Amino acid sequence: MDFSYSQQQLEIKRGIREWGKKHLTEEVIAAGYKNRGIAPEVAKSWVDEGWGLYGLPEEYGGKPVDKQTMAMIIEELNHCGGNIPMAPNLLIMFDMAEFGTPEQIQYAMDYYKENGYPPYCLAISEPGAGSDNQGMTTCATRDADGKIHINGTKTWVTSGENSDGFIVVCKDEDPSRENKEMSMYLVPANSKGVTIEPLNKIGMQIMPFSKIIFDDVVVDESALLGIKGKGFLQLMKNFEWERCVLLAELLGEAQAAMDDACAWVNERQQFGKGIKTFQLVQEHIVEMQIALTNTRNFLYRTCWKMDNGIPVNNDAAMLKRYGAPALTDVCSRALQLMGGLGFTDETRVSRLMLDCRGFQIGGGTVEIMVHISGRGILKEYAKAAEDPDYLWTI
Repeated sequence: MDFSYSQQQLEIKRGIREWGKKHLTEEVIAAGYKNRGIAPEVAKSWVDEGWGLYGLPEEYGGKPVDKQTMAMIIEELNHCGGNIPMAPNLLIMFDMAEFGTPEQIQYAMDYYKENGYPPYCLAISEPGAGSDNQGMTTCATRDADGKIHINGTKTWVTSGENSDGFIVVCKDEDPSRENKEMSMYLVPANSKGVTIEPLNKIGMQIMPFSKIIFDDVVVDESALLGIKGKGFLQLMKNFEWERCVLLAELLGEAQAAMDDACAWVNERQQFGKGIKTFQLVQEHIVEMQIALTNTRNFLYRTCWKMDNGIPVNNDAAMLKRYGAPALTDVCSRALQLMGGLGFTDETRVSRLMLDCRGFQIGGGTVEIMVHISGRGILKEYAKAAEDPDYLWTI
């Protein structure tokens, strides 16, 4: 297996690193956390200089690349030292390109290029239905005139207070658990009946959460995104790639924490000698590097499978189950190595640790990842036991 970067990937990686040094200094990122959002001119520059167009359809002005390259792009972006919003912005644009009509895609691309961020954010979770997607009760009903009426409440909506619209996942006609038909609708944030309530959290303040209430919000049938009644299947397809994107974000942040920890260890003196000579310090460094390497290999392998049409439902879930806690631990060890200074807001490692901790919940909890991958793994072994010729890429 070839683990080397291609020449194109190296050029992209270097380019993003140089762009980050210019536009995403620590001062800019820290201000983004304080102000609940990255500066608009920074997001606009990301798109204007072409980095935010990778992975999007060429016919709409994008730059198509494979999933492995996209993971590298997102990792390098977050390696600047924060949970940078332009990565989830790309995730929204991927959804629009995947499920939208030509008109919807063109509108989203035009808006994205003009503003630096997409016209929508994703509204899935509900107060009574987090990982339990089938338990959601937000409902879309069609009246005699063909208008769609949306009622319900969404929560933990990332960038909800800053976005001009929402991709809302709704049950069709009937909010009961038994109803498995769901659809996605595009809802402007300024629609009558929409109420936005900001939420506070301990990490990732640069991408704030909100609760969104939909009280008889009316949209046209043309607001449907994708296929009516197939929203849950679209959601599942979204989740596999979303987990890769989230882990690429987290990996970049954890690598930044590793950079800071190693720089500190190489310089710090205690008891008349460098702490880099202490075996317990070296143990932290080794364990951190193992976690980074394993997660990176797991992430890129999962993306390679996606690029080659190999199912990744189990892999994406296991990636998140392993990577989210492992990379949070990397940040925690970085904080420990930096001692009291690491526990202040004068360094970024404490911020990085809180960001990474949130990824054990967002995008599906690590406990749910066990449920998803556990049953899938057992099914694969059952197939292999029944059919000697069955080839499963473990």
